[in-house]
Order: sequence, then structure tokens, then C-alpha cells
Amino acid sequence: MTHDVKESFSADSPPAPAALAAKVRTLAPSMTRSMQRVAEAVAGDPAGCAALTVTGLAELTGTSEATVVRTARLLGYPGYRDLRLALAGLAAHQQSGRAPAVTADIAVDDPIADVVAKLAYDEQQTLADTAAGLDTVQLGAAVSAAATARRIDVYGVGASSLVGQDLAQKLLRIGLIAHAHTDPHLAVTNAVQLRSGDVAIAITHSGSTGDVIEPLRVAFDRGATTIAITGRPDGPVTQYADHILTTSTARESELRPAAMSSRTSQLLVVDCLFIGVAQRTYETAAPALSASYEALAHRHAPRNR
Repeated sequence: MTHDVKESFSADSPPAPAALAAKVRTLAPSMTRSMQRVAEAVAGDPAGCAALTVTGLAELTGTSEATVVRTARLLGYPGYRDLRLALAGLAAHQQSGRAPAVTADIAVDDPIADVVAKLAYDEQQTLADTAAGLDTVQLGAAVSAAATARRIDVYGVGASSLVGQDLAQKLLRIGLIAHAHTDPHLAVTNAVQLRSGDVAIAITHSGSTGDVIEPLRVAFDRGATTIAITGRPDGPVTQYADHILTTSTARESELRPAAMSSRTSQLLVVDCLFIGVAQRTYETAAPALSASYEALAHRHAPRNR
């Protein structure tokens, strides 16, 4: 299966200058070698590259002007001019003598109240970006498949495994057969048992996690409906996805890398998928949810001493 994918970026919210190096590290594995040279150059010497024209940077990295522009767009900038402005800002930040940044917007000496406010704002922006970029047609198709599935398998590792477990337990509580697989070997052996009428969901921020792609490929080959929740709609995982649900990738930093920032957007997509399924199956979902609450109620009652 092939998918037509366009490079995506937001002209209104390019990466903050201080987040550039982290973004380069995250995206480098999915870049061509020539694009990697451009990305590594701008992250390694922002001041020097900010002084170069697009032609100059192409010559410095042994690439072409088109490659430089494509790299700028992949990093989240509308064009090379915007990347140059960000590089100049990053260079100025490095030379200003201000306290080093713990994240893109938070300095080592920031008061804890400012940390709370900045993180809350960042979370809000991540959610807004994800909601704006989520394809509701793809989401609707994924909901339809999951709502009528005989069985649902969810694959994820690391931080994405936590999101997968969250989705599976929600689906179980409304009466669906759902399992989250974090062991890559078990994921593949379970995927072998899937067939038409089943659903397999892969959760991977990078879109290139082999331990997640492999079971999804097996499920795809077995005829199951496959869904990818990823920050990279052009990543390898989408080769085996019937439906692609895209998450935000814009906000990453040294102490808040993809494994943390991506989870917020993944959880939003998972909640949208779950609520959609609950709506479609309400007649059976509502009683199942009530039964699960009742079964657990005694565990939440205060104990007599």
C-alpha cells in the first residue's frame, strides 16, 4: 500500500530557535544524507550559517539550493529566509550570557511559577496543533473500523506503550476485546493471528520504530485494518497503515524530548478515537462501562479502621 504524503509545516508556529538542535536530532534519521548535512550544519554553527545565503549554505554542505529549502521546510520553517532568522536568534541567545535553557523556553533560574505557566501554555499549544492537523475523515474511518472489530491489537514501545495501554484499557471497559502489546516478540506472534475484521493500531512518534512497524506489517499482510498514530505522516510505519492519524511534532527540547512532548498529542488522538468508538457502540458501551465502575467501586470506598 502506498500513500501520498506532503511535507507539513505551520507558518504560524515554526520551532523556537533554542529547540532547533533537538529537532534536528529527532528528524535526522528520517532525512536523506544530503539533508542531514544541512541540518547538522545549521545546528552546529547557527551564527555562521545565519550569515550565509541559500547558495552559500548549499556550497558549504555540498548540496543544492533545493535541498537546503527542503530541509528548512522539514524543520518547520516556510522557507530558508525564516530558517536564517531563527538561526540568528539562536546565535544571539547563545552569545547573550543569559542563563542556559533547560527547555526551549525555560531557563535554569526560572521561578517555579513561571515553569508551571510556560509548560501549561506549551501543552495547550501542542493540543491545539494536534487538533488542527488531525484528519477527521481518517479519524472517522478508524473509528468505524474499531467499533466493529472482532479484536483490537495496539502496539507501542517506550512512552508510546503507555499511550497504547491507556487506549486498550478504555476499550476494554466499554466491552471491546483490546490488548496492548509492549513486548515486540509477543506483538508479532499476536499479529499473526489477526485477519479481516480485526484492527491493529501502531503508536510511534517518529514513525520509524522497528518494534512497532513489524507487527503492524504482519497485521496488514494478514488482512486486518491497520491504523498508525504518528508524528511523521511520511514515516515508514505509514506503508502498512490503512488510516493515518497525525500528532504534533513541533515542540521538543533537551529535557522535554519527543518521548515526553509527543505523549500529550498522542493521548488527545487516543481520546478522540475512544470517544468516537463509544458513540458508535453506545448501546453496549454504556452498560459495560457502568458494570466496570460497579465492579471496582468497593476498591475506592473508604476503609474502616
